[in-house]
Amino acid sequence: MITYLEAIRAALWEEMKSDPSVFIMGEDIGAYGGAFKITEGFLAEFGEDRVIDTPISEAAIVGAAIGAAHMGLKPVCEMQFIDFIAPAFDIIVNFAAKVRYRTGVGAGLVIRGPCGAGGRAGPFHSQNVESYFANVPGLKMVAPATVADAKGLLKSAIRDPDPVLYFEHKFLYRRLKAELDETEDATPLGRARIHREGTDLSVVTYGASVHTADEAAERLAEEGVEVEIVDLRSLRPLDTEAIAATVRKTGRALVLHEAPGFGGFGGEISACVSEHAFEWLDAPVRRVAALDTPVPYSAPLEDAHLPSVADVVETAREQLAY
Repeated sequence: MITYLEAIRAALWEEMKSDPSVFIMGEDIGAYGGAFKITEGFLAEFGEDRVIDTPISEAAIVGAAIGAAHMGLKPVCEMQFIDFIAPAFDIIVNFAAKVRYRTGVGAGLVIRGPCGAGGRAGPFHSQNVESYFANVPGLKMVAPATVADAKGLLKSAIRDPDPVLYFEHKFLYRRLKAELDETEDATPLGRARIHREGTDLSVVTYGASVHTADEAAERLAEEGVEVEIVDLRSLRPLDTEAIAATVRKTGRALVLHEAPGFGGFGGEISACVSEHAFEWLDAPVRRVAALDTPVPYSAPLEDAHLPSVADVVETAREQLAY
């Protein structure tokens, strides 16, 4: 039995063991072992050439990683919190994402970091940034919701020849535990999975919101409602066929994510439903998302800000009654 955090650690360790071109870099990841201790012990095992403590400059971290990738190495960059990716936005979207198009040479690097709220960490350490990068061709993005995918998606990201943003939800780090099948290896990018089978309504979601959806589905099951939950796993590339298939099956689509709704990734999912499964809809697509505010530090305010199980249940009932 291992945790979500340990699965991330295992993926990094195994890839570094099996491939000497893989190395990691970030703030406090070496001697300190990382802010959440994911890389504890890596410095002693792999040495300072492959476990690199960097200055506090996210743009420099990503810039150096791009150069290393062009020299045949496979860098994995850690953002201490995913919120801090902002200073590296320019080098990511205007170089890493476009360099294959411009030169024919890709930048095979991974940028991983803890995202999400629920830990009372306030507005600068709790964000979900996927929609910031969703409009950038050349980037791939993944958001694991399970222990198995935390490991499998990171392995695929490291092996991919282009830049991958890996969003690990810190609320799941030590709360989520599972047995892993040792025969399983990488989880393919771009393929959603059915987290729960159902026939009455589809919830399309990803990351920690999968577990919010699961709890809501349990409550609705007591009312005789069978909810199907689609865990996207990969946001870019997006498994549009899986989204269309579930809506064709149930006739209703509820889109759930933790970031604010306006301009959020749920709009892209909703558009996908409209474009590929409109004729099968028996009710309008609905989104359940966070309030349009920064993430509050106060515990009751943070709870009010985030989409809740009750929000999902209420919205589902409205769709079922439409």
